[in-house]
Amino acid sequence: MSRTSKGHFMKGTSGNPAGRPRSSLSSVVRSRIEGHVDELIALLLGKAREGDVQAARTLLERVVPNLKPEEPTVQVDVPADVGLADTGRAVIRAAIDGVLPPGQAAALVGAVGAVARVVEVDELIRRVEALEGKGNAGT
Repeated sequence: MSRTSKGHFMKGTSGNPAGRPRSSLSSVVRSRIEGHVDELIALLLGKAREGDVQAARTLLERVVPNLKPEEPTVQVDVPADVGLADTGRAVIRAAIDGVLPPGQAAALVGAVGAVARVVEVDELIRRVEALEGKGNAGT
């Protein structure tokens, strides 16, 4: 069985020589529904008003966006001359003390970790370049 560079079966070798049909079931259903959206919404509203929890849930899931918790912005004082580890500790301490919401603390500690990885890669690049410079100086 031959595959493309992306790992997909080539047309005609997947057991379906014609390939995927141009119109899928979902596109057929969508085209039939398009002209009746207002009627369907009215039907769901009526059912929801009668106590149909599934109809109410369907309406809410499709119409009202999911609520996301909102956390107030909090300032955490971290001295400028401390390292990344101490910055992470300060963020965790602020969460433990109740100054910083846990979600924000987790995001900030993740950001500190990302910065640490960037610093580490930058340092490795600098070291490799220094070693390559020494090797080229001897030739």
